[in-house]
Amino acid sequence: MSDVPTVEPLVLAHVIHDVLDPFRPTMPLKITYNDRLLLAGVELKPSATVHKPRVDIGGTDLRVFYTLVLVDPDAPSPSNPSLGEYLHWMVIDIPGTTGVNFGQDLMLYERPELRYGIHRMVFVLFRQLGRGTLFAPEMRHNFHCRSFAQQYHLDIVAATYFNCQREAGSGGRRFRPESS
Repeated sequence: MSDVPTVEPLVLAHVIHDVLDPFRPTMPLKITYNDRLLLAGVELKPSATVHKPRVDIGGTDLRVFYTLVLVDPDAPSPSNPSLGEYLHWMVIDIPGTTGVNFGQDLMLYERPELRYGIHRMVFVLFRQLGRGTLFAPEMRHNFHCRSFAQQYHLDIVAATYFNCQREAGSGGRRFRPESS
């Protein structure tokens, strides 16, 4: 059994389509919030995401570098995502076989603070062309993983997501109708 996840949960949650183009995962990505392993699609309340998670990446070569981003494509609400993809975190220059603590925070971790609906919080791991080749975006809102990857010639090697809603939140996700 491989440690590399499949994209099926990302397809079912419309992460593949809304945030990412189809890709083939090639790298294990282990994310842990408060000693709880993050499984794709799990629900976490904002109180469980106050502190940045522990993130470990696979690989076999310390000379290959990765970038991790955490985005909310549903900001400020799933029915009106006018600020999505909102960039909650960006770490660059993470050596393979290590974790984010060995990388450089370009955008410090900002925990989810949600007002309406259930938000998909998406982690994406990119393989970089080299070290020190990426720069922080000017703004957190309206970040786009596709454009970012194209601008810096990045390959997506892993992704996962969790659902998050305000502490007292209830109710389902409201998706925008797909455009034809």
